[in-house]
Amino acid sequence: MNSDLFTNEHMVTPATAVGMTVQNSKSIRYAVNGEMRARQGAMIAYRGNLQFERKGQGVGGMLKRAVTGEGLPLMTVRGQGEAWFAHEAQNCFIVDIVQGDLLTVNGRNVLCFDPTLSYEIKTVKGAGMTGGGLFNSVFSGYGKLGLMCEGSPLVIPVTAQQPVYVDTDAVVGWTAHLQTSLHRSQSVGSMIRGGSGEAVQLMLQGEGLVIVRPSEATPQKPQ
Repeated sequence: MNSDLFTNEHMVTPATAVGMTVQNSKSIRYAVNGEMRARQGAMIAYRGNLQFERKGQGVGGMLKRAVTGEGLPLMTVRGQGEAWFAHEAQNCFIVDIVQGDLLTVNGRNVLCFDPTLSYEIKTVKGAGMTGGGLFNSVFSGYGKLGLMCEGSPLVIPVTAQQPVYVDTDAVVGWTAHLQTSLHRSQSVGSMIRGGSGEAVQLMLQGEGLVIVRPSEATPQKPQ
């Protein structure tokens, strides 16, 4: 058969090393030799001898997920082989986390990660019950983290002299040492008259980076 579909641009070649690589802008490949973690339901193809097992969040994680309607539903992938992960054709990126790093990420943007990384679901300080990202996942340790984002993300530097204000439905994550709080950009009078639809933002202060997607959150499908 002859077609542009069968050119090298789309053809998968064998993995040359164990671990995570970007297959294309919409998917991540993981060459597994042991185990790894991934979002439940994100596997789109695999080959080799792999087993997929649902991973619980523990009582605390289940309670937080019940409160927020969000969470980080995970599965463990074990064995030897290759697996490909994607979610609703979102753009995929890999972050290499080294020892001492901390990265706070919204659970909806996590696709897969190395087992050497640990994560904890924490309350976003200062967000209160009105924050769209009340609970986020904080990653630490060392290894690679696969993220996904609707569209091409913006990475905005935060400095002590210039804080950044982000829509709570659009924020993907931020680096360690940034302080968070809610910021109200509308007066009460404006809100009574209908407002602009952008009444409250998450303010980030300090020194670091914040990742923002170019769209607000879309309704989550039931897991």
